[in-house]
Amino acid sequence: MKLPSPLAVPLVALLTLAACGTSPGSGDDPPGGAPPASAATPSAVVRSPVAFDKALHDELVAMLERDQADRQGTPQSESDQARTARLKEIIQAHGWPSFALVGEDGGNAAWAIAQHSDQDPTFQQEALELLRAAVAARQASPGNLAYLEDRVATGKGEPQVYGTQIRCGADGPAPATPIRDEPGVERRRAEAGLPTLASYLAEMTTICAQDAN
Repeated sequence: MKLPSPLAVPLVALLTLAACGTSPGSGDDPPGGAPPASAATPSAVVRSPVAFDKALHDELVAMLERDQADRQGTPQSESDQARTARLKEIIQAHGWPSFALVGEDGGNAAWAIAQHSDQDPTFQQEALELLRAAVAARQASPGNLAYLEDRVATGKGEPQVYGTQIRCGADGPAPATPIRDEPGVERRRAEAGLPTLASYLAEMTTICAQDAN
């Protein structure tokens, strides 16, 4: 499975599984004191002037490394809630972390943290709107947007648009919620730079089998 941005398959698999495990303590309330994300307006996406911020890039990439390590069985002192709170602060200060500000890998890291912010659906919805505007400005990945759009929908128990959110069941992988307008899903996936649903499910079959062992 290949997204238009350079993400490793293990990370994408972790972001894909609608029933994936969460960090220790992720059932707790989010830490207080973090300001809410700004409203989803174009000015909140890229604030001028924008120059590459290496320190912020490095921080986001390191946050993602801890996120992955957590999900791969290495407990971290930092929880999902803490990463969400920090991403809120970053968005409040800079708008959505754009490619211009933090590079593609930094933008991917911000998306992954938002994708794993299931404990704060209000923020996750705000992040979706900001990411949508960033994609329109060509400052974020359409594939990332597809994943987050489906994540928010499945979190509400609503049909998903791209079929990215999968649950591993006794009979193998299946969409976590029905796919809206399923005959048009391949066109939408292609527009987002995603592989076909059939090839995606085939790859998820392997991942689900590995998880079952």
